[in-house]
Amino acid sequence: KNRSLSISALMRELEVINKELKKYSHVNKKAFDQFVNFSDQREQLLTRKDEVDRGAEKVTELIESLDRQKDEAINRTFRGVSAHFAEVFKELVPNGKGELIMRTTLDNTEEAAASQESDAEVRRRMQNPSVNRYCGIGIKVRFSNVGENYLMSQLSGGQKSLVALALIFAIQRCDPAPFYLFDELDQALDSSYRKAVAGLIKRQANNQDNPTQFICSTFRPEIVSISNQCYGIGLQNKESNIYNFSKKDALKFIARLMNEEEAVGDVSSLATSNVSRVKKRRSIEIDPGDSDDANRDAGGDHDDDDESDEGENIETEGARKRSRISETNPESSGDETTDE
Repeated sequence: KNRSLSISALMRELEVINKELKKYSHVNKKAFDQFVNFSDQREQLLTRKDEVDRGAEKVTELIESLDRQKDEAINRTFRGVSAHFAEVFKELVPNGKGELIMRTTLDNTEEAAASQESDAEVRRRMQNPSVNRYCGIGIKVRFSNVGENYLMSQLSGGQKSLVALALIFAIQRCDPAPFYLFDELDQALDSSYRKAVAGLIKRQANNQDNPTQFICSTFRPEIVSISNQCYGIGLQNKESNIYNFSKKDALKFIARLMNEEEAVGDVSSLATSNVSRVKKRRSIEIDPGDSDDANRDAGGDHDDDDESDEGENIETEGARKRSRISETNPESSGDETTDE
């Protein structure tokens, strides 16, 4: 439409248009280029976010898988140790029964949860609890066919030692070690339990699948009788010496130690009885008005003092006798027998 205009008219039209364009001088002329660049960056960030999200999902899946494997390993190990504990305790106490109990935080909230969940849900939750809920292991045992179960806190010292040995052997059967070192493991046990422990050690040492070497120090004959090699350890001139014993000599050495212990017990009982008689006589009331009675009582006190001295002399003589026995044979002066 401007073809019909003259040059001067076109110049005026151009001037008007330039004036109109000056109104938009504050507009950023690089906005389009920046928009294009920012759009590209946004697309790159969105792509990166998707990659990070997928990586986070894989890490979460890995953590959940490792947690499941950990839970399965802990539960599998506990079930294995629990089963072996029941077997070992049955071998040590034929008429008894022992079991391991996994304690969880659900034990305290079982009643509250049962009121809010169905029986099937509670049963499933109790059978497969999360390892995060485990808070300890309990032990229940009984030493006869009938009777109630006892916790560890209710057992005597010898019974606790027996239960501890059963747990050690149960762990050993789950994860065998090449050898075990026991220091007077039968010290607190009765003779029947010592025989059971010795038999268990012998069977485990001769096991064809997982033979194990046991090194035990003892002052009792049961473990010595099933040992393959015996050593005596003695202290002379502040130095420890090791002597190679035959099984026969080791049993004689143990028998002599047990006889000495019985002799010490007899001497202690005699001294205690003498002291008791002295205290009983001194408890008799004295009549202050009767001088003869006072004199007789004074004489009686003399006799009591003599009897007390006699008890002390007997005990001292017994100690000297034990000292002479231990010094008789230097080669068997060891105070401890080690079986291998």
